[in-house]
Amino acid sequence: MEDSIISENFESTKEKMTRAIAHAQQDFANVRTGRASPALVERLQVEYYGTNVPLQQIAGISVPEARVLIITPYDRGAMSAIEKAIQASDLGINPSNDGQIIRLVFPTLNEERRKELVKVVRAKAEDAKVAVRNLRRASRHELEIVQKDGLITTDDLERAEKELDRVTSEYVGELDKMLATKEKELLEV
Repeated sequence: MEDSIISENFESTKEKMTRAIAHAQQDFANVRTGRASPALVERLQVEYYGTNVPLQQIAGISVPEARVLIITPYDRGAMSAIEKAIQASDLGINPSNDGQIIRLVFPTLNEERRKELVKVVRAKAEDAKVAVRNLRRASRHELEIVQKDGLITTDDLERAEKELDRVTSEYVGELDKMLATKEKELLEV
């Protein structure tokens, strides 16, 4: 019984930590490097007939060249809403509309902008690390309650806490690797 309580707690915590890592990965993908990528805009919320919808649901997105992104709305009535959403986003790019497609041309990144983007990525990574540590704390708190209720022993609690710290370190290490990769990508000229 003791092992099942601890393992259930661990599985739940690991699942939540994995989701936090996946969220951080998505956040990293949204920070642009020197290349155009559909990930930069596909989750952009567009107000479409009174409802906020991700751009990828109302338009096709393609990359014909390294620095150009083409957005082809499925409904031409959504053109202005898509343009508004792009202008309101933090991309810092003005869309050009020819009546059928929206073209986004990404300028080359200067050194100053690259350093700003590295700071943004570091902040996102730190947020993810805080989320992982908060999950560890919540899991630890649950285990302490179970221990106070007499369902697990103090020794079991200590072993579980050590294992929880090890797992947390693994996830934080994974975030550090992702951060290093993204920084290298951003600083690449």
